[in-house]
Amino acid sequence: MEMLTLSHVEKHFGEKEVLRDVSFCVPEHTVFGFVGQNGAGKTTAMKLILGLLPCDGGRITVNGSPVSYGNTDTNRFIGYLPDVPEFYSYMTPAEYLAFCGEITGMPKKKIRKRSRELLALVGLEKEAHRIRGFSRGMKQRLGVAQALLNRPKLLICDEPTSALDPAGRKELLDILTAAKEQTTVLFSTHILSDVEHICDELAFLHEGRIVLQGPLEKVRRLRRASDVELEMEYARDARLLLSDFPFLKRQGRTLLFLEKGKALPEILGRIAEQRLPIRRVERMEPTLEDLFMEVIGK
Repeated sequence: MEMLTLSHVEKHFGEKEVLRDVSFCVPEHTVFGFVGQNGAGKTTAMKLILGLLPCDGGRITVNGSPVSYGNTDTNRFIGYLPDVPEFYSYMTPAEYLAFCGEITGMPKKKIRKRSRELLALVGLEKEAHRIRGFSRGMKQRLGVAQALLNRPKLLICDEPTSALDPAGRKELLDILTAAKEQTTVLFSTHILSDVEHICDELAFLHEGRIVLQGPLEKVRRLRRASDVELEMEYARDARLLLSDFPFLKRQGRTLLFLEKGKALPEILGRIAEQRLPIRRVERMEPTLEDLFMEVIGK
């Protein structure tokens, strides 16, 4: 089942066209990477999904129900983690979740049980300090717990790892991976390595358009060539090969090139003819960053 569907969505701000014919589907119980550079239109798309902005064209559905601007009915299916979540800093994590549960009308017994489950999920079950002393990573984890409190069918995370250190990023990515057992995750980010770690499917947004989408492994295979590193024994031999193969890029005694057609066999043949010693030949796995830069022509 498709938990979220955008069909030919358009959004303009005056003369500026922010989203152009955006269409993608997020399957149930997946982590879906919504990828794009800063300013690509990701946050605008999130606000449209939440009904906070009107669409200028197209249609959005959440759990099969249409999203309408100003009507938050579909938001009962959604948990939302903004890029900078805000809290009442004088509360403890348990107090904050209890407060959020009371606002939504959850029974107190259910609030206590659900809070224990979620604080364990995000690694804050033993944390009794006030939120004012929390690190950015701890606040992001508490934000995930709050967003999951009412068991949403769709969890939307807007750039959740952008300001975290490597340890904090890993912790949050592990939590989002675990969360897909309970819900569907739409994960907006410009950090492509995070997408490679946890996403099942993705869509690349560039200048308001979806330029590439699909399951992660299928998208990876779309790149038509691989990077190759060829390390020579001596830097002078690397310089020598540049005269025969001007498309090579040299870094000291290492030669770099994009393998297309018969380039590698021709280079190795020339090395054999001239009896040049080599240290290493390695075909590098293409990354999402390589693919994205190739697709947008940079």
